[in-house]
Amino acid sequence: MGVEHHDAYYTLGIAGDLRKRRPVKSYAEGRVDELKLSTRVLLVSAVVLLIVLITGPFGYKFGVVPLLPSLASLLLAVAGGALVILVGIFYLVGAIRSGSGSDRNVLAATMILSALPIVIMVPQILAAQAVPPIHDITTDLDNPPAFVQLLTAREAAPNGAEYGASEAWPADKLREAQTGAYPDIQPINSSLDKAGAVSRAEQVLTEMGLEIAGVDAAAGLVEATATTFWFGFKDDMVVRVMETAEGSRIDIRSMSRVGQSDVGANAARIADFISRF
Repeated sequence: MGVEHHDAYYTLGIAGDLRKRRPVKSYAEGRVDELKLSTRVLLVSAVVLLIVLITGPFGYKFGVVPLLPSLASLLLAVAGGALVILVGIFYLVGAIRSGSGSDRNVLAATMILSALPIVIMVPQILAAQAVPPIHDITTDLDNPPAFVQLLTAREAAPNGAEYGASEAWPADKLREAQTGAYPDIQPINSSLDKAGAVSRAEQVLTEMGLEIAGVDAAAGLVEATATTFWFGFKDDMVVRVMETAEGSRIDIRSMSRVGQSDVGANAARIADFISRF
C-alpha cells in the first residue's frame, strides 16, 4: 500500500472515531449559552424601553394617551434603563470571563441603548429642580400683557389666561418667584416707533418658529403659539408694544397651557426673543 493510501485510511479512521464520541459540554460552554439567552432578553428590554420613551410623549401629542400615563412612561424608561444597565454589568463580566466576544459586544451595545433614556431625561429632571415650578413669565410683573386672540384657547386650557389665578401661585408669590429665578427678564426699550416694533415683533416670533395667532397693530399686540416637538405642549406668547418718548417699550409674556412647571422654557423663550429683537 502506498504512502498516500495509508494516510487516507488513517485520516478516515480518526474521523470515524471522532464521530462515535459524544461531545461533552464544559461548564464554560454551558455558561456561554446561558449568557446568550440573557443577552437577548436584555437587548429586547432595552429596545422596548426606547419604544416606551418615544411613544409615551407622542401618544399624548396625538391624543392617544392621557398626560399622566405619558409622563409615567418617561419615568418607567429611566428606571428600566438603569435596571438593565445594572444587570448588564453583571452579565458583561461573565461574558468577558467566558471569552464570549459576541455576547460582550451585544451587552455593551445594550447598555448604551439603555442609557439613552437616562441621558435624555435626567438633565430635564435636574433642570426642573433648579427652577421654581411656575409656567407664566412676563417682563411686566405689575401689568402683564393680556391675551386677546388666544383668550378662548387659553380659557379652555387647564392653566387659564389670568395672571396669578392659581391658589398655589397667587400673583405676589409668582412675582417673587420669577424675580428670584429670572432677574434678567426685563422690558425692551427700543428706538423703533410703535408700528415698526409691532412688525419687528411679528418677524422675530416667526423666526423663532412660533405660529402667529394674531396681529393688532393699532393695539400694539402680537400673539403666537409655540408647540413642543415631543409632547406637543402649547405655550402662548403675547407681545405688547407701547409708545414712549424715545420710541417704544416692548413687554412680553409667555405662558404654558398645561403643567405646573415649564422647566424654565417660558423664560428661555422670552430671553431668546429679547436677544433676537
